[in-house]
Amino acid sequence: MVSLGKRIRQYRETRGLSQEALAKLLGVSRPTLSLIETGDRKVCADEIKRLSDIFNITVDAFFDEAKEPRIVVSEARADYKKTPQEIRIDVPQKNLAKFKEVLLYVLGRVGAKPNVGETVLYKLLYFIDFDYYESYEEQLIGATYKKNAYGPTPLEFRKVAERMIESGELQKLPNKFFGYPQTKYLPLRRPDLSLLNGREIEVIDRVLDRLSDMSAGQISEYSHHDVPWLSTDEGGVISYEAVFYRTAPYTARSGDAGVS
Repeated sequence: MVSLGKRIRQYRETRGLSQEALAKLLGVSRPTLSLIETGDRKVCADEIKRLSDIFNITVDAFFDEAKEPRIVVSEARADYKKTPQEIRIDVPQKNLAKFKEVLLYVLGRVGAKPNVGETVLYKLLYFIDFDYYESYEEQLIGATYKKNAYGPTPLEFRKVAERMIESGELQKLPNKFFGYPQTKYLPLRRPDLSLLNGREIEVIDRVLDRLSDMSAGQISEYSHHDVPWLSTDEGGVISYEAVFYRTAPYTARSGDAGVS
């Protein structure tokens, strides 16, 4: 059973808030919020109400563990109507545009490889995002990655892909790889490289050169030994800050990250 403190932490990380930022919004100290998230300090009714307003969810959502909240990706400042069991992930328009161009660039470079289906794409995007954050302490795509049994999963991916398919930028094809079902994506236009700077392309290329020949099983297993994955509870959102505790062969800072 997931504790209330863990659910608060998961909602905080989904919104990309630090403990300090959420503590300020909630009107408590950072140590107090830390105690709340570890379950060592109870949350009063007024604090639950404030948290529901901050996270834009119903109060009941904190206590309903039976249902998986539905992910809603919306551009910043877009009109939005919330229904119960939805988690809203606001994606700034510039980040959404960059997500599209990175995806098109990755698919243009390695999408034709027979091993590169949806599962491999998820892991490539994860390592691109986390390697870039470790190297420059800035976000590239800045997607929200959930820990599940098959490795890091970008929660925004399917919504973004659906929009790109509708706009004629992407094609989705069912496929099989060594007899296993596989979902492939084909780019229908070239990426706009004006939205990507040199160091972003360098990190993307480095990840693709290192990992794009792996099968879904291989890259999933590889991701399971990365510190951000190891330090996250099953079903939780993987914290970008954990990259600073990486060790070889995963660290991107030493310039010699690679597969052992």
